[in-house]
Amino acid sequence: MRPPRTFIIAVLLAALASVSACGDDDSGAAAGDPNLPAASTLLPAAAAKMRAITAAAFDITTEGDTGALPIKSAKGAIDHTGTAEGTATLEQVGMPIELTFVAKDDTLYVKGLTAGWQKVPLAQAAALYDPTAILDPDRGIGAVLSDAKGTTKGKETIDGAEHYLVDATFDGAAMAKLVPGVTGDVTGTVWIGATDSLVRQLRFTVPGDGKGTVTIRFSDFDKPVDVDVPAV
Repeated sequence: MRPPRTFIIAVLLAALASVSACGDDDSGAAAGDPNLPAASTLLPAAAAKMRAITAAAFDITTEGDTGALPIKSAKGAIDHTGTAEGTATLEQVGMPIELTFVAKDDTLYVKGLTAGWQKVPLAQAAALYDPTAILDPDRGIGAVLSDAKGTTKGKETIDGAEHYLVDATFDGAAMAKLVPGVTGDVTGTVWIGATDSLVRQLRFTVPGDGKGTVTIRFSDFDKPVDVDVPAV
């Protein structure tokens, strides 16, 4: 049975929106090691840096029970105009669904394994989520980071570069601008580049009844996103 179109739109845009969330509240000195920079310095720097990003690749994975969140994995790239492309694995009634998606101008294109491309106006999709919000300076990840408070926990190397780990709490009101329907704060961990302040990874616990986690990795910052619009 072909998944309902509204379901596909909601899930795919939720995958793109997952770039938003991450997540004990201490905006002062780092816990345990006074030589580490404070989260109150790292988070604003990361917010400013991410507000200036024009494009990024993302890789989303989930572990454990993620409750009502149907995303199992997603990979692709998006820019600040909302142009995007990628793939996603979703779950519907216990069955995995693999999809390919492209967003360009005012249209979202979706394709499953057993069906052709579907063309959906982004105006319709925006009622569920507006993908252009992800890198928007006032609504996107930069805005979410600017309202976050946290504690620096340590360092870790990602792709050969050192990153600071910050356990953080993200304000629910700021999150709601990026992910409609969020009503409370979200907690998790964010990896911030020690030399460039870019966010390359974040992990958060799924709000609600689910006990699972979502991990999002970023790469290819400011690399142009060129998509081929499907013939429909």
